[in-house]
Amino acid sequence: MNGKLRTIDLTLAGMFVALMAIGANITTFVPFMVIGGVPITLQTFIAILAGALLGRRVGAISMTVYALVGLVGVPVFARFGGGLSSIVSPTFGFIVSFIFTAYITGKLIEKHKGMKVYIFAAIVGMAVNYVFGTNWMYAAYKLWAAAPEGFTYKLVWAWMMVPLPKDIILAVCAGMMAHRLENSVLSKSSFRNINRVA
Repeated sequence: MNGKLRTIDLTLAGMFVALMAIGANITTFVPFMVIGGVPITLQTFIAILAGALLGRRVGAISMTVYALVGLVGVPVFARFGGGLSSIVSPTFGFIVSFIFTAYITGKLIEKHKGMKVYIFAAIVGMAVNYVFGTNWMYAAYKLWAAAPEGFTYKLVWAWMMVPLPKDIILAVCAGMMAHRLENSVLSKSSFRNINRVA
């Protein structure tokens, strides 16, 4: 594949930007699903799908565009957040991590298309999201944000244990879904055929 982005790449990237905005705010009307300032969303699931279905390059681009759209003020982040002030939010690291999640997920399944590889790549992508986002959050609370009383590194990881089972299940589902879509639809689509020729 050459370095040029094709119309279909941009279209699919835009679709995943929209899906991320929906996934970010799916629990907006369920405020008790916010643990330690971290809203439980479907963003990790969608970031994994972006990498698995679009590939590392287009998947990462779609997540980058999502972050930039939010930073310019469009309310696409969790709880309809947006704007440059989001950078100082303790949870902004998770938004950045989606770029790496999509890239690494896509990279791991580039040459191996088995179901096990898809599920493995999805779990690794989820782990990247957790490690990057959680450590960013810890650093943010220590360096510039107002940390809650008794805040420790163990506590921030304890917060993340709440959504972890959900994200593991969704990661596995994302890997399985991506594999099935690849073999039933995408492998025969113009998107795949174009990229093979390029």
